[in-house]
Amino acid sequence: MARHGENIRKRKDGRWEARYRADNVGEGRRTYRSVYGRTYEEAKEKRVNAIRAEEKTPVHDTRRIGVCMPGEGDILSRQVLFSEAADHWLEKIAGKRKYSTYIKYRNIYRLYLEEALGPCLLCDTSGSELQEKISDHVLESRLSDSIKKSVCCVTNQILKFAAKEYSVHIPVLNPEAPKRENRLVETFTRQEQSRLLECIYGSLDLFKIAMLLCMYTGMRLGELCALKWTDLDVRDEVVTVNRTVQRIAVKGCESKTILMETEPKSAYSKRTIPLSAEILGLLKGIQGDKPYVFGGDKPLEPRTMQYRFQKILDEADVDGRNFHILRHTFATNCVESGMDVKTLSVILGHSDVKITLNRYVHPTMDSRRRQMGLLPGFYGQIRGQTV
Repeated sequence: MARHGENIRKRKDGRWEARYRADNVGEGRRTYRSVYGRTYEEAKEKRVNAIRAEEKTPVHDTRRIGVCMPGEGDILSRQVLFSEAADHWLEKIAGKRKYSTYIKYRNIYRLYLEEALGPCLLCDTSGSELQEKISDHVLESRLSDSIKKSVCCVTNQILKFAAKEYSVHIPVLNPEAPKRENRLVETFTRQEQSRLLECIYGSLDLFKIAMLLCMYTGMRLGELCALKWTDLDVRDEVVTVNRTVQRIAVKGCESKTILMETEPKSAYSKRTIPLSAEILGLLKGIQGDKPYVFGGDKPLEPRTMQYRFQKILDEADVDGRNFHILRHTFATNCVESGMDVKTLSVILGHSDVKITLNRYVHPTMDSRRRQMGLLPGFYGQIRGQTV
């Protein structure tokens, strides 16, 4: 509900919008701008800061970086807050991208950028200063490399949007977060796999069959939970990945989430995977008249699968891990079995074979031991040679 008299209102998406009047010197008229906050008080404080920032900026100084109106060579007095550009950018992409993608971008901005960069006037902030702020608040933190890269990506998209929308040209940031040495992905050891398989085959149920399907295909958790019987082709013995599910925030309600079924992660994630006769037989044994393989009338809740996965690990006396380790274990086993990398890349749904190479094509300790075990025989042959 709006609070009358202060020009502050609550939007349908749950944010508070505070409008304020600003002088457009070049046009000789007044214009209105908006700032946004998660609460009424936050929006009000942002408006005060924005007004103060504009008052402190000399008119003659705005010729450095401002907004050029189409067809005009002179730069007008147009101060743009980073938060203003970010909010307008988010509004634009809300109708152009998948809702889950929009939520991801919005969360990245609000969690890692809004507080640090939101109050900055783009006309007074150089690219190097932005880089320094990002470095102080994000890149030097303990966030994962993927999050750091996402933060840089979102920042650059906002800056590019500001350049196009307001003619505010700030050099984009380096899209690559500081790199560290590639770490080997975590997988189950052979001993852990042995105990796990013994536990699974000892008393098969719906969730254990789901785990086996992942161990034989490398499907992601969301893809597994969204699997329908129509995705299985018994005659050709294949399964096709057509969709995924994930929990995302409800539009207009920050605290409530829903399970949303969407297209897979990327175009490459839509793929067809051959199935073994054993897995097909197990799936046939649980087939009913419900549309979803593991969820029945609706997709299986990923959190439920994660919970049951942990229970099965406990039963098998295996340390708790994230469900995604099954995908990593599948890929590593494929490499160890001699599968060519290009085939594995397609099965995993990677967009580039380099992703597969960098992530999985590393000799395991067992492989290194086997190869090193060949040396004694090799040296023995040398010693046995007659000089």
